[in-house]
Amino acid sequence: MALDDRDRWDREHPAKRTTQQPATFLKEIFAGNRWPIPRGQALDLATGKGQNAIFLAERGFEVLGVDISSVALDEARQSAEEKSLKVNWQQADLNVIELPPLRYNVVMNFNYLQRSLVPQIKKTLKPGGWVIFETYLIDQQTIGQPKNPDYLLLHNELLDFFRDFRVLYYREGKFSQSGEGAFRAGLLAKKGS
Repeated sequence: MALDDRDRWDREHPAKRTTQQPATFLKEIFAGNRWPIPRGQALDLATGKGQNAIFLAERGFEVLGVDISSVALDEARQSAEEKSLKVNWQQADLNVIELPPLRYNVVMNFNYLQRSLVPQIKKTLKPGGWVIFETYLIDQQTIGQPKNPDYLLLHNELLDFFRDFRVLYYREGKFSQSGEGAFRAGLLAKKGS
């Protein structure tokens, strides 16, 4: 495990409790049952404090949240327990993780970009599985963090990642998340059967 990354994220996620809301994009996808995503096994990559994993668990999914930060996972675990939800948590470095093939019905990736992980996301989804992916665009450099282009999507890059999937919803632009605007790209896509 990359100690530098783990230590950095353990410092980013303070031990004090904070209220975390699920991603606006995720809530939009599930609003009104527009896309009836069948319940099953879900994976939340770079789960942080687990708000998106908990959101899916509340909707009947069996969820595994993976993150490098033990501090964030401890808070996620406590939040799930307070809601009497069963969510599995795993501390792992996504730079070296090997995702099992054909395991998940849903894979979520929010606020995290590791381009080398995309082929594994595709491989770990079962046929007919869904990917929900949203993170920052290159335009974000002009207004705030992150600024490193390694962690910022180019325009249409997220679409290009999933060209072999059926893209059901895609958006790019400046959107509000927790009251603040940020340049983001979001995608909901389905793997072929």
